[in-house]
Amino acid sequence: NSFSKTEDTASESLEAAKNASNKKEKLADQVMQNPQVLAALQERLDNTPVTPSSYIETFPKAVIRRIDALKKLQVKCAHIEAKFYEEVHDLERKYAALYQPLFDKRREFINGEAEPTDAEAEWHSENEDEEKLAGELKNAVVIDEKAEETNVKGIPDFWFTIFRNVDMLSELVQEYDEPILKHLQDIKVKFSEPGQPMSFSLEFHFGPNDYFSNSVLTKTYKMKSEPDKTDPFSFEGPEIVDCDGCTIDWKKGKNVTVKTIKKKQKHKGRGTVRTITKQVPNDSFFNFFSPIK
Repeated sequence: NSFSKTEDTASESLEAAKNASNKKEKLADQVMQNPQVLAALQERLDNTPVTPSSYIETFPKAVIRRIDALKKLQVKCAHIEAKFYEEVHDLERKYAALYQPLFDKRREFINGEAEPTDAEAEWHSENEDEEKLAGELKNAVVIDEKAEETNVKGIPDFWFTIFRNVDMLSELVQEYDEPILKHLQDIKVKFSEPGQPMSFSLEFHFGPNDYFSNSVLTKTYKMKSEPDKTDPFSFEGPEIVDCDGCTIDWKKGKNVTVKTIKKKQKHKGRGTVRTITKQVPNDSFFNFFSPIK
Protein backbone atom coordinates (compact mmCIF):
# COMPACT_ATOMS: atom_id res chain seq x y z
CA ASN A 1 0.00 0.00 0.00
CA SER A 2 2.75 2.41 0.91
CA PHE A 3 4.34 1.74 -2.47
CA SER A 4 1.05 2.49 -4.25
CA LYS A 5 0.69 5.76 -2.33
CA THR A 6 4.22 6.76 -3.29
CA GLU A 7 3.53 5.95 -6.91
CA ASP A 8 0.31 7.98 -6.85
CA THR A 9 2.13 10.94 -5.28
CA ALA A 10 4.82 10.82 -7.94
CA SER A 11 2.22 10.74 -10.71
CA GLU A 12 0.43 13.72 -9.20
CA SER A 13 3.70 15.64 -8.98
CA LEU A 14 4.54 14.92 -12.60
CA GLU A 15 1.06 15.99 -13.69
CA ALA A 16 1.32 19.19 -11.68
CA ALA A 17 4.72 19.96 -13.19
CA LYS A 18 3.35 19.34 -16.67
CA ASN A 19 0.40 21.65 -16.05
CA ALA A 20 2.73 24.36 -14.69
CA SER A 21 4.94 24.05 -17.76
CA ASN A 22 1.93 24.37 -20.05
CA LYS A 23 0.79 27.47 -18.18
CA LYS A 24 4.25 29.04 -18.54
CA GLU A 25 4.29 28.35 -22.26
CA LYS A 26 0.83 29.87 -22.69
CA LEU A 27 1.88 32.88 -20.62
CA ALA A 28 5.04 33.28 -22.70
CA ASP A 29 3.00 33.10 -25.90
CA GLN A 30 0.62 35.74 -24.59
CA VAL A 31 3.50 38.01 -23.56
CA MET A 32 5.29 37.68 -26.90
CA GLN A 33 2.08 38.52 -28.74
CA ASN A 34 1.78 41.79 -26.79
CA PRO A 35 3.02 44.66 -29.06
CA GLN A 36 4.10 46.78 -26.09
CA VAL A 37 6.26 43.97 -24.72
CA LEU A 38 7.83 43.36 -28.13
CA ALA A 39 8.57 47.09 -28.55
CA ALA A 40 10.20 47.21 -25.12
CA LEU A 41 12.38 44.18 -25.92
CA GLN A 42 13.40 45.66 -29.29
CA GLU A 43 14.38 48.95 -27.65
CA ARG A 44 16.44 47.06 -25.10
CA LEU A 45 18.26 45.21 -27.89
CA ASP A 46 18.81 48.41 -29.90
CA ASN A 47 20.38 50.15 -26.91
CA THR A 48 22.75 47.28 -26.18
CA PRO A 49 26.13 48.36 -27.59
CA VAL A 50 27.93 45.79 -29.71
CA THR A 51 31.52 46.94 -30.25
CA PRO A 52 34.32 45.08 -32.03
CA SER A 53 36.13 44.72 -28.72
CA SER A 54 33.10 43.23 -26.98
CA TYR A 55 32.66 40.86 -29.93
CA ILE A 56 36.30 39.78 -29.81
CA GLU A 57 36.06 39.19 -26.06
CA THR A 58 33.65 36.33 -26.80
CA PHE A 59 36.42 34.44 -28.63
CA PRO A 60 38.59 31.79 -26.96
CA LYS A 61 41.80 33.12 -25.41
CA ALA A 62 43.93 31.39 -28.04
CA VAL A 63 42.09 33.24 -30.83
CA ILE A 64 42.38 36.58 -29.00
CA ARG A 65 46.13 35.97 -28.69
CA ARG A 66 46.40 35.47 -32.46
CA ILE A 67 44.39 38.65 -33.11
CA ASP A 68 46.80 40.60 -30.88
CA ALA A 69 49.68 39.27 -32.99
CA LEU A 70 47.90 40.51 -36.15
CA LYS A 71 47.52 43.96 -34.59
CA LYS A 72 51.24 44.09 -33.95
CA LEU A 73 51.94 43.13 -37.57
CA GLN A 74 49.56 45.85 -38.79
CA VAL A 75 51.38 48.51 -36.77
CA LYS A 76 54.67 47.40 -38.34
CA CYS A 77 53.04 47.68 -41.78
CA ALA A 78 51.91 51.23 -40.97
CA HIS A 79 55.48 52.24 -40.10
CA ILE A 80 56.77 50.75 -43.36
CA GLU A 81 54.06 52.65 -45.25
CA ALA A 82 55.13 55.86 -43.48
CA LYS A 83 58.69 55.27 -44.69
CA PHE A 84 57.34 54.72 -48.21
CA TYR A 85 55.65 58.15 -48.19
CA GLU A 86 58.84 59.78 -46.92
CA GLU A 87 60.68 58.37 -49.92
CA VAL A 88 57.85 59.55 -52.21
CA HIS A 89 58.45 63.05 -50.82
CA ASP A 90 62.14 62.69 -51.68
CA LEU A 91 61.20 61.62 -55.22
CA GLU A 92 58.90 64.62 -55.58
CA ARG A 93 61.78 66.88 -54.59
CA LYS A 94 64.11 65.16 -57.06
CA TYR A 95 61.71 65.45 -59.98
CA ALA A 96 60.71 69.01 -59.07
CA ALA A 97 64.31 69.94 -59.87
CA LEU A 98 64.00 68.22 -63.26
CA TYR A 99 60.73 70.01 -64.03
CA GLN A 100 62.05 73.43 -63.02
CA PRO A 101 63.86 74.34 -66.29
CA LEU A 102 60.59 73.67 -68.14
CA PHE A 103 58.64 75.76 -65.66
CA ASP A 104 61.18 78.56 -66.00
CA LYS A 105 60.72 78.49 -69.77
CA ARG A 106 56.95 78.52 -69.29
CA ARG A 107 57.25 81.62 -67.10
CA GLU A 108 59.34 83.37 -69.75
CA PHE A 109 56.76 82.69 -72.48
CA ILE A 110 53.82 83.70 -70.28
CA ASN A 111 55.37 86.96 -69.14
CA GLY A 112 56.89 87.93 -72.49
CA GLU A 113 60.47 87.54 -71.26
CA ALA A 114 61.30 85.33 -74.24
CA GLU A 115 59.74 84.19 -77.51
CA PRO A 116 59.51 80.50 -78.42
CA THR A 117 61.53 79.32 -81.41
CA ASP A 118 59.75 77.82 -84.41
CA ALA A 119 60.65 74.36 -83.14
CA GLU A 120 59.33 75.15 -79.66
CA ALA A 121 56.08 76.55 -81.06
CA GLU A 122 55.45 73.66 -83.47
CA TRP A 123 52.43 71.74 -82.21
CA HIS A 124 50.47 68.98 -83.91
CA SER A 125 47.04 68.60 -82.38
CA GLU A 126 45.50 65.16 -82.05
CA ASN A 127 42.08 66.78 -81.85
CA GLU A 128 40.46 66.88 -85.32
CA ASP A 129 37.97 69.56 -84.31
CA GLU A 130 40.80 71.76 -83.06
CA GLU A 131 42.72 71.35 -86.32
CA LYS A 132 39.59 72.08 -88.37
CA LEU A 133 38.94 75.26 -86.41
CA ALA A 134 42.56 76.36 -86.78
CA GLY A 135 42.35 75.81 -90.54
CA GLU A 136 39.14 77.80 -90.84
CA LEU A 137 40.60 80.68 -88.89
CA LYS A 138 43.74 80.65 -91.00
CA ASN A 139 41.71 80.85 -94.21
CA ALA A 140 39.24 83.43 -92.92
CA VAL A 141 41.65 85.88 -91.35
CA VAL A 142 44.04 88.04 -93.31
CA ILE A 143 47.07 88.59 -91.13
CA ASP A 144 48.18 92.18 -91.02
CA GLU A 145 51.91 92.27 -90.41
CA LYS A 146 51.58 95.64 -88.74
CA ALA A 147 48.94 94.26 -86.38
CA GLU A 148 51.40 91.58 -85.28
CA GLU A 149 53.78 94.28 -84.16
CA THR A 150 51.56 95.27 -81.22
CA ASN A 151 52.81 95.64 -77.68
CA VAL A 152 51.05 92.50 -76.41
CA LYS A 153 53.56 90.66 -74.24
CA GLY A 154 53.46 86.98 -73.45
CA ILE A 155 50.07 85.44 -72.71
CA PRO A 156 47.87 88.05 -71.00
CA ASP A 157 45.97 86.98 -67.88
CA PHE A 158 47.30 83.40 -68.07
CA TRP A 159 47.12 82.57 -64.36
CA PHE A 160 43.98 84.64 -63.85
CA THR A 161 42.27 82.54 -66.54
CA ILE A 162 43.32 79.37 -64.73
CA PHE A 163 41.85 80.68 -61.49
CA ARG A 164 38.55 81.39 -63.23
CA ASN A 165 38.33 77.92 -64.80
CA VAL A 166 39.41 75.66 -61.92
CA ASP A 167 36.44 75.14 -59.62
CA MET A 168 38.49 74.73 -56.46
CA LEU A 169 40.16 78.11 -57.09
CA SER A 170 37.26 80.04 -58.59
CA GLU A 171 35.18 79.38 -55.46
CA LEU A 172 37.71 81.38 -53.44
CA VAL A 173 37.95 84.35 -55.80
CA GLN A 174 35.76 87.40 -55.26
CA GLU A 175 35.10 90.01 -57.93
CA TYR A 176 37.40 92.52 -56.22
CA ASP A 177 40.22 89.91 -56.18
CA GLU A 178 40.25 89.67 -59.97
CA PRO A 179 42.18 92.87 -60.80
CA ILE A 180 44.91 91.76 -58.38
CA LEU A 181 45.16 88.23 -59.79
CA LYS A 182 45.76 89.70 -63.24
CA HIS A 183 49.22 90.65 -61.91
CA LEU A 184 50.04 87.01 -60.96
CA GLN A 185 53.07 85.96 -63.00
CA ASP A 186 54.01 82.52 -61.67
CA ILE A 187 53.22 79.85 -59.07
CA LYS A 188 55.97 77.63 -57.69
CA VAL A 189 56.08 74.64 -55.35
CA LYS A 190 59.13 74.29 -53.12
CA PHE A 191 59.85 71.10 -51.15
CA SER A 192 61.77 70.92 -47.88
CA GLU A 193 65.47 70.14 -48.13
CA PRO A 194 66.80 66.59 -47.56
CA GLY A 195 67.03 65.80 -43.86
CA GLN A 196 64.56 68.54 -42.94
CA PRO A 197 61.03 67.85 -41.60
CA MET A 198 58.55 67.07 -44.38
CA SER A 199 56.95 70.25 -45.76
CA PHE A 200 56.26 72.17 -48.95
CA SER A 201 55.67 75.82 -49.81
CA LEU A 202 53.52 77.51 -52.44
CA GLU A 203 54.98 80.69 -53.89
CA PHE A 204 52.78 83.20 -55.74
CA HIS A 205 54.89 85.64 -57.77
CA PHE A 206 53.31 89.00 -58.61
CA GLY A 207 54.36 91.82 -60.86
CA PRO A 208 54.30 95.46 -59.68
CA ASN A 209 50.74 96.48 -58.83
CA ASP A 210 48.66 99.09 -57.01
CA TYR A 211 47.53 96.73 -54.24
CA PHE A 212 50.55 95.50 -52.26
CA SER A 213 54.31 95.86 -52.33
CA ASN A 214 55.18 92.14 -51.98
CA SER A 215 56.65 90.49 -55.05
CA VAL A 216 56.08 86.99 -53.60
CA LEU A 217 53.32 85.67 -51.31
CA THR A 218 53.96 82.31 -49.64
CA LYS A 219 52.19 79.62 -47.69
CA THR A 220 54.06 76.71 -46.10
CA TYR A 221 52.49 73.38 -45.14
CA LYS A 222 54.14 71.21 -42.50
CA MET A 223 53.46 67.50 -42.83
CA LYS A 224 53.79 64.32 -40.81
CA SER A 225 54.19 60.80 -42.14
CA GLU A 226 54.04 58.79 -38.95
CA PRO A 227 51.32 56.58 -37.43
CA ASP A 228 49.64 58.04 -34.36
CA LYS A 229 50.82 56.14 -31.30
CA THR A 230 47.33 56.23 -29.79
CA ASP A 231 45.59 55.12 -33.01
CA PRO A 232 48.11 53.56 -35.43
CA PHE A 233 45.42 51.75 -37.43
CA SER A 234 44.00 55.04 -38.74
CA PHE A 235 47.19 55.88 -40.68
CA GLU A 236 46.41 56.65 -44.33
CA GLY A 237 49.54 58.50 -45.38
CA PRO A 238 51.05 61.96 -44.80
CA GLU A 239 48.83 64.57 -43.19
CA ILE A 240 49.15 68.34 -42.93
CA VAL A 241 49.73 69.20 -39.27
CA ASP A 242 50.32 72.95 -39.54
CA CYS A 243 50.52 75.79 -42.03
CA ASP A 244 52.06 79.23 -42.04
CA GLY A 245 51.06 82.14 -44.26
CA CYS A 246 52.72 85.50 -44.78
CA THR A 247 52.10 89.17 -44.12
CA ILE A 248 50.71 91.04 -47.11
CA ASP A 249 51.97 94.62 -47.22
CA TRP A 250 48.80 96.25 -48.50
CA LYS A 251 48.93 99.74 -49.89
CA LYS A 252 46.67 102.32 -48.28
CA GLY A 253 43.00 101.62 -48.88
CA LYS A 254 43.71 98.52 -51.00
CA ASN A 255 43.31 95.69 -48.46
CA VAL A 256 40.54 93.49 -49.87
CA THR A 257 40.57 91.13 -46.86
CA VAL A 258 38.80 93.73 -44.72
CA LYS A 259 35.89 96.07 -45.33
CA THR A 260 34.83 99.26 -43.58
CA ILE A 261 31.31 99.46 -42.22
CA LYS A 262 29.47 102.40 -40.70
CA LYS A 263 27.61 101.96 -37.44
CA LYS A 264 25.42 104.37 -35.49
CA GLN A 265 26.27 104.67 -31.80
CA LYS A 266 24.06 106.34 -29.20
CA HIS A 267 25.58 108.11 -26.18
CA LYS A 268 24.10 106.64 -22.98
CA GLY A 269 24.12 109.91 -21.05
CA ARG A 270 23.39 112.65 -23.58
CA GLY A 271 21.33 110.55 -25.97
CA THR A 272 23.21 111.92 -28.96
CA VAL A 273 23.89 109.68 -31.94
CA ARG A 274 27.16 109.50 -33.81
CA THR A 275 28.35 107.43 -36.76
CA ILE A 276 31.52 105.38 -36.32
CA THR A 277 33.45 103.34 -38.87
CA LYS A 278 34.78 99.88 -38.16
CA GLN A 279 36.88 97.38 -40.12
CA VAL A 280 35.58 93.79 -40.29
CA PRO A 281 36.89 90.68 -42.11
CA ASN A 282 35.95 90.37 -45.77
CA ASP A 283 35.77 87.27 -48.01
CA SER A 284 38.77 87.18 -50.33
CA PHE A 285 41.14 84.72 -51.99
CA PHE A 286 43.96 86.52 -50.18
CA ASN A 287 42.71 85.18 -46.84
CA PHE A 288 44.41 82.01 -48.10
CA PHE A 289 47.70 83.44 -46.82
CA SER A 290 46.51 83.34 -43.20
CA PRO A 291 47.25 82.21 -40.52
CA ILE A 292 50.46 84.10 -39.93
CA LYS A 293 52.92 82.95 -37.24
